[in-house]
Amino acid sequence: MDAVFHTLAGAVADERGLVHLGNPLGEQRSLARGTSIAPLADRKVLAVSGEDRLSWLDSLTSQALTALAPGTSSELLVLDPHGHIEHAASVIDDGVTAWLIVERSGAQALASWLTRMRFRLRVEVRDASDEYCVFGASRSGAQLVTAAEPAGVSLVWVDPWPTVSVGGWAYAVADPHPGSARDWVEVIATHGEAKRLADAAAAGDLEISGLAAADALRIAAWRPRWSMETDERTLPHEVDWLRTAVHLSKGCYRGQETVAKVHNLGHPPRRLVALQLDGSGSTLPTVGADVLKDETVVGSITSVALHYEEGPIALALVKRTTPIEEVLLVETDNGAITAAQEIIVPPEAGATAGVPRMPRLSRRARAT
Repeated sequence: MDAVFHTLAGAVADERGLVHLGNPLGEQRSLARGTSIAPLADRKVLAVSGEDRLSWLDSLTSQALTALAPGTSSELLVLDPHGHIEHAASVIDDGVTAWLIVERSGAQALASWLTRMRFRLRVEVRDASDEYCVFGASRSGAQLVTAAEPAGVSLVWVDPWPTVSVGGWAYAVADPHPGSARDWVEVIATHGEAKRLADAAAAGDLEISGLAAADALRIAAWRPRWSMETDERTLPHEVDWLRTAVHLSKGCYRGQETVAKVHNLGHPPRRLVALQLDGSGSTLPTVGADVLKDETVVGSITSVALHYEEGPIALALVKRTTPIEEVLLVETDNGAITAAQEIIVPPEAGATAGVPRMPRLSRRARAT
């Protein structure tokens, strides 16, 4: 899909795909109001077929999928034995195949791992990216794209964020949640459809937005992304992903013990925050930039954007103990800028079981 949109007037592209077409803020606005679509060349499509596909995915991942109805959208996480996030995928089933929309940078590793885990089950895993590509849009914007229907069900994944899915749990206490204003779907389409859309855009009959616009809307919605908000230590709790990607009362899966312990008895060691950045210097920090309280590093930037309404914004992972009332500093190439926190995951997240603490007996009391 990459090349067909790179030839459009004003196109700016990198290794991820089409970044923008010369007007990133305008592209955000048109994407939000449903008059444009965004080619998501940084996504790949994996196809999982076979009679056992849903129960098998259920057994391996954080989400309850055995009873997933055709056309219903969900998302899953693959965790390591210690509960850290290894992979994430958006899921829609058409009654024959479970279609996974995944980040391109992690697609091969996820496909390889799933293939190794088949054992003797009736399951086949393949990378279907040579056949299909992905577009992002609002629900109304998605009507501009003809979705693939290999089994008679339109492959349109509706982002559940920020609604709390069955079996999920929300840590963010903001009401309304900023994500409630983001209407987002991802459409699986053929490469022939991508060529048709690129031709329509070249003729001036269709508006296109780049990856930068899609990501800015995501950041404003506090929506975590696998390639941005996770590292080898990230727990689902830290980024509020229990909300849509984890079923807390489903059967056993790898990493479940840690998920349950942190949620019921402990606290995640880090927490995701939204940052409103000082824009007076017109300098944005880079991903990975240090976040400081006074002169102490307390975290790092995971995503950053210039939003068409909110201005410079970012997501960051910080230590749980970072005071919520503090104005933080973020390092940039031109020096540190101030950043006001908006609480996504509060410091008290977790410990939901409320297990009473039994008083400890002193040695003297035990001896009497």
